[in-house]
Amino acid sequence: MAKGPSITNFATGSYKPTPEGQPPLARAADWVNLPDGSKRETNTMPQWAGSCWYYLRYLDPRNAQAFCGPADEQYWMGTNDSSRLKVEGCKLTESNDQLATPGVDLYVGGAEHAVLHLLYARFWHKVLFDLGYVSTAEPFHKLVNQGLILGEDGQKMSKARGNVVNPDDMVNEYGADSLRLYEMFMGPLEMSKPWSTRNVEGVYRFLGKVWRLFVDETSETEFEQSLTAQPDQAAVLLEDISIASAIKDTEPSPAQLKAIHACIKKVTEDLDGLRFNTAISALMIFINEAMTWADKPASVLRDFLVLLHPFAPHLAEELWRKLLAALSTPHCTLTYQPWPRFDPALLVEDTLEIPVQVNGKLRDVIRVLVDASAAEIEATAKASVKVKPFLEGKTIKKVIVVPKKLVNIVAN
Repeated sequence: MAKGPSITNFATGSYKPTPEGQPPLARAADWVNLPDGSKRETNTMPQWAGSCWYYLRYLDPRNAQAFCGPADEQYWMGTNDSSRLKVEGCKLTESNDQLATPGVDLYVGGAEHAVLHLLYARFWHKVLFDLGYVSTAEPFHKLVNQGLILGEDGQKMSKARGNVVNPDDMVNEYGADSLRLYEMFMGPLEMSKPWSTRNVEGVYRFLGKVWRLFVDETSETEFEQSLTAQPDQAAVLLEDISIASAIKDTEPSPAQLKAIHACIKKVTEDLDGLRFNTAISALMIFINEAMTWADKPASVLRDFLVLLHPFAPHLAEELWRKLLAALSTPHCTLTYQPWPRFDPALLVEDTLEIPVQVNGKLRDVIRVLVDASAAEIEATAKASVKVKPFLEGKTIKKVIVVPKKLVNIVAN
């Protein structure tokens, strides 16, 4: 790489184009004209030229002959059948899914990138496509503009305002998983949201609840006591924490299957839609229910850890390792586990709630079978402990039953 000329006197206008329209480098005649009679190129590309194709270089970064080899480009950009390969367990297998979407699946960037990168990158990509160097006509399949994380005062973070939050401080205080989880839990990805350190504590407590669901309480207490005496042995002492005895390799109940499959459905759909905050809410709902179970099926908790992994990878991997060890299962990193699929049949409701009104005022909400007849619903409504006091000493004139929606008893 040639070293550029030194500029010693800006007052001469040496940093401006020449009157003939040549670039500023053309003014450095001694640098431009080489001893062998050749001349250096003075038309340099702007810095955006490099950032406009970096996503292609990532596909084949060690190629010394080309920016990207055809085979690697076609594989990663989804125009080759080999891109159907997927990981199952720790092995690469053939996928039955449809061919991947051509191009980069998702482009996430601030709105300020719309011209300075997105537009330029698309122009460069189309030129490369016309020249036959890339196999996709469009570089990016989907665009999402993420919002800003504002300071706790609701304003854009700035050193001048003194409202900057240092991520290192959050990691040191609450851990990397808590910081990661909170940023996704703050609200919709596309919205700008104010930071709240107090709310980081909330997701930290949630991860603590996940930990307590999995580990044996006695061994956890022993760990904390030993850590006080040997603070430099934390990593070694952590190995002595065992999995809770309530976690067993048993068949889950229908209610437990329904809980995990509802969680799988919600998290899967919300991840596809980049609704990270509501996906995390589904994880929290599952944990609250699982904490009440006397017996906790290992198969259900394994699926839960796969769901948790994108949000809190460190905690999920640690619990995954302990769980597999307790079940005497060969260890394989959680990263390569197949994503669980939900069974719609397990999510069908067999009962439903129906509000009961007396003279137009809500008095109770009853639970009946989905296929209950109008007569059965009416009988259940009249038998309600909360409804009876409003019917005593009155004559029932009419009972209106709207199937699966409402019961209204008219009495005077």
